[in-house]
Amino acid sequence: MKEKKDKPLIHNKRRNKIRLHSEGKETLLMTGLVLALVVGASLYLLGANIGPHWVYYIVMAVLIAMYLILLNFFRCPVRMFQGPTTKSVVAPADGHIVVIEEVEENDYFHDRRKMVSIFMSLTNVHANWIPCEGTIVHVSHQDGNFHKAYLPKASEENERSMVVIRTPHGEEIMARQIAGAMARRIVTYSEEGQECFIDDHMGFIKFGSRVDLYLPLDAEILVKMGQSTVGDETLIAKLR
Repeated sequence: MKEKKDKPLIHNKRRNKIRLHSEGKETLLMTGLVLALVVGASLYLLGANIGPHWVYYIVMAVLIAMYLILLNFFRCPVRMFQGPTTKSVVAPADGHIVVIEEVEENDYFHDRRKMVSIFMSLTNVHANWIPCEGTIVHVSHQDGNFHKAYLPKASEENERSMVVIRTPHGEEIMARQIAGAMARRIVTYSEEGQECFIDDHMGFIKFGSRVDLYLPLDAEILVKMGQSTVGDETLIAKLR
């Protein structure tokens, strides 16, 4: 495999440095402009002594709090996986484990696989990382419903994108990005034929979502139900 190339979204390799994700620029800009107009109008009305002052203070406090939540949502920490990458499957997302089970995967593999699912709440980082090193052999997007992402039927019925990676040892791993009840946009950067590495960005899901990993049956699962995960840091499994 070729040497790992610089990531397009990361320009500083210092681990855990926080940046804002490029997917949030337009949302943050438009929301900031609206916030500035509302706060400006509130300050003007306050100066004109129109209406009770406490109403304006509450409105400004709520809007500023909402904007801070948006800033938190679109943060993008710079991370570098510290362990050995050979045969390692690393968490593609921040969140917590909601499913560990053997399932029938019918979209691509058409066989039984071990599935590990990570649910991302509104407060989690929503950037997604490549879970293992290899070559992208399949990328697809499928429209669907918007059930709550932690429900079992979300894997098969919700809008989703699939990225299948073939490792240097020949195993194939699928990472499936799943939209949730609030999520309405899945962004996938991976392209078929592209070499990929742990630490690379796979994509982004806006506002509450889930990522499923489909692994070979003989993979050694290293996480437990309910365990918190850190994207690009938590070791999910080892391939045999």
